[in-house]
Amino acid sequence: MTDLTRALQETAVPVSFVAPEKRRLVLIAAILASALGFIDGSVLAIALPAMRESLGAGLAEAQWIYNGYMLMLSAFVLAGGALGDKLGLGRSFASGIAAFVAASLLCALAQTPEQMIAARVLQGLGAAVMVPGSLAAITRAYPRDERGGAIGLWAASSSLTTALGPLLGGAFLSYGGPEAWRFIFAINLPLGALAIWLIVANTRDTRTNRSTQIDIWGGGLASLAFFFIAFSFTQAEPLYGLTGLAVLCVFVWYEAHCPAPMIDIKLFKLRDFSAVNLATLLMWMGFQGVLFYLPMTLIAGWGQAALLTALSFTPMAIFIAVLSPRMGRLADRIGPRPLIAAGALVVASGFIGLSFGVTTGAFWLGILPATSLIGLGLGMAVAPLTTAVVNSVPDESAGTASGVNNAAARVAGLMGVASLGMIAQAGYLAAGGQDSFGAFSTDVTHGAAMIIGFQFVAYGAAIFAILGAVIVWLGMGAQASSSASQ
Repeated sequence: MTDLTRALQETAVPVSFVAPEKRRLVLIAAILASALGFIDGSVLAIALPAMRESLGAGLAEAQWIYNGYMLMLSAFVLAGGALGDKLGLGRSFASGIAAFVAASLLCALAQTPEQMIAARVLQGLGAAVMVPGSLAAITRAYPRDERGGAIGLWAASSSLTTALGPLLGGAFLSYGGPEAWRFIFAINLPLGALAIWLIVANTRDTRTNRSTQIDIWGGGLASLAFFFIAFSFTQAEPLYGLTGLAVLCVFVWYEAHCPAPMIDIKLFKLRDFSAVNLATLLMWMGFQGVLFYLPMTLIAGWGQAALLTALSFTPMAIFIAVLSPRMGRLADRIGPRPLIAAGALVVASGFIGLSFGVTTGAFWLGILPATSLIGLGLGMAVAPLTTAVVNSVPDESAGTASGVNNAAARVAGLMGVASLGMIAQAGYLAAGGQDSFGAFSTDVTHGAAMIIGFQFVAYGAAIFAILGAVIVWLGMGAQASSSASQ
C-alpha cells in the first residue's frame, strides 16, 4: 500500500502507538508539522524579492528556489507515505520533520542561489515524509469515532496557519531589514524540535512491516521527468520538455509493471478520476502561478510594503476555510461537478480581475476584490474536488486516489510557476523592461513592464482555470452530478 491508504483503512487504534491520554500531544505534533510546510509555502512568495536581492538571484533561479522544493515533494510524497509502514510511523514522521528542519537551517544560512536551491531540494525530501506522516499520525492515534473531530481541528489549524503565515512573514520583512527573510526559515527550528520531542516522547512505535516496498525508482523517474519539463519552461528549450515527456512515459510503464507502485496507473482508466485530476492540475497551475508572481509585482513593481502585500492572501484562506464545509455538504446533495465547474469559472474571473487591478495602483480597490473573488471560487471548488476524487474510485482505493490528487496539486505548483514564469518574462521584455521580472530595479521602464508581465500571467492562469471547468463539465459524466441522490 502507498501514501495514507493503510492508515486511512485502519479501524482500530494499535495500543502500542500512543496512550489515550497522550493523543492530544500527538495531534499538536501533527499540527506543528503541518505549520512548518504551510508557513514556508505561503511566505516564500512574499520573501522572494528580498531573497533575490540578498542572494543575487535571477528570475530562473528564483523559480527553482520554489521548484526545487516542489519537485522533490510532488515526486516522492506518495513513496514517503510508505515509510510509515516499513520503519514505523513515529520513526518515519520524526525523521521527516528532522530532515525538514535541518534543511531549513541550511536555507537560513545560504549565501548563493545555488546553495539555497540545494537546501530547498533537501527540504522537499524531508517534507515528502513529513506531510503524509502528519495526517497518518492522527489517523493512527485516534479511534474512528473520534477521528473526525481531530482531523477537523488539524484542518482548521492548517487554514489559520495559511492565513497568518504571510502576515507574520510580511511583518518580518517590513520591519526586520533586508536579511529578515532568514528568520522565516530559522523559526522552523524550535517548532520542529518541539514536534519531534512530542512524537518521540509520547509514542511507542513498535509496529513495522519490513516487507513493505518503497517505490524509490518510481519517485526518481517522476522527479527526473518533472525536472526536465519544468526546466524546459524556465530555459525556453523545447528539447528538455520532449526529454521530460519521454521520461514520463518510462515512469508510466514502470508504474504499470512495478510490484509495489506508488501510483496505481489503472485508476486513470476511470473517466471521472482522470478528469478530476486533470482539472486539479490546470486550476492549481494558474492559482500557484498567480500566488508566486503577484507579490513580486506588488513589491518590486509597485514598491508596496511586504506586510500590506501579505494581506492579499487573507481572503483566499478565509473563503476556503468558511465555505469548504458547506460546499462539501452541498456536493453530497447535488454532486460535485457543477460546484467544481462554477468555482473554476469564478477563479478565472478573479484572475482577469487581477489583470485590471494591477494597472490601478490601488491595493484595497484593485487587488483585494480580485483575490477575494479567487478565494470565493476556490471555496466553492476545493471540497467538491476532494469529494469527486474519492467518489470516482472504489472505496478500497479512496486513500490512494486522495494521495494522487494531492500529488497532482503539487505538480501543478511546479508546472505553473515554471510555465507562467516564461510568460511573465516574455511580457516584461515585450513592454520594454531592461532588467528581470520580479527584481528590484531603478530603470524607468521597470514598473510598467512588471505590470504587463503580470497581466500575461493572469491571462494564462485564467485560461488554465477555464480549461479546468470545461474538462470537469465534459469529462466527469452525468453520473458525477447525480451520484449523491441515487
